[in-house]
Amino acid sequence: MLGIFKRKPTLSTEDVEFQIATFKWLLRNFGGDDFYNHAKLVLPTRKFFPSKVNSEEEAAYETFLAVKEYAGMRDWACRLEAQEEDVDPQVAPTLMIQNVPQNPLGTFQANDNEGIVVTYNPTIAANPTQLVATLAHELSHYLTATSPTPPPGGWENWEFATDITATFLGFGIFMSNSAFSFQQFTEVDSQGWAFNRSGYLSEAEHIYSLAIFLLLKGVEPDIATAHLKPNLKKMLKKCIKEISATEYINELKAVEYLAPSNSNLSQLAT
Repeated sequence: MLGIFKRKPTLSTEDVEFQIATFKWLLRNFGGDDFYNHAKLVLPTRKFFPSKVNSEEEAAYETFLAVKEYAGMRDWACRLEAQEEDVDPQVAPTLMIQNVPQNPLGTFQANDNEGIVVTYNPTIAANPTQLVATLAHELSHYLTATSPTPPPGGWENWEFATDITATFLGFGIFMSNSAFSFQQFTEVDSQGWAFNRSGYLSEAEHIYSLAIFLLLKGVEPDIATAHLKPNLKKMLKKCIKEISATEYINELKAVEYLAPSNSNLSQLAT
């Protein structure tokens, strides 16, 4: 009878198993000192992103360099390109074009002719949180593309594993805060509400990944909650409590790091 008052777990058993399996995959292939001694929780502060710039293009480039640095990929060869501007679906104050295709927030491309290219949608250049999350996701593609083994469930799960990878690299606050936004807009001739989703995981899944990162790294949760959206603060505490009641962190800390060969990276970058 009292069972009906139990709180529902944040994630399903299947989603939790995928998260733990993905962290094991990441720790096995990209862990070791790089993770435990060098990876840090990146915060949306001037300390982490101090650059003063004169344009959105400069902001995107400086942010890209900072994200590469914190990801431990400063010397990884790749370049950043802006995508073409999205088509504006509003042709008049009361006239909108339906089903106008929009460019993705970012892309990762690897080919023989152009090398490694990360692109971003210019519309996110003025949104630092979205920009960092997008660049972290695309650089996580670059990193995990060098893995000698596929992510849990195969390469069809690569996008989901890549979102977790961005948190593994320290960008969990940005991934969580940018996963969903809902806001009012007011213009000269119109007003209304708009929402946006980014990435492949839900807010709850991003927060669960962040909780794992904090517990593995021994980072105080309050450091993260100070920079999370209000609705995510309580969720993070709940996830930490749930994970702490299991043996997941001990299992993850027991994962043996396998030093990589350079063959995968060389093959990708040439």
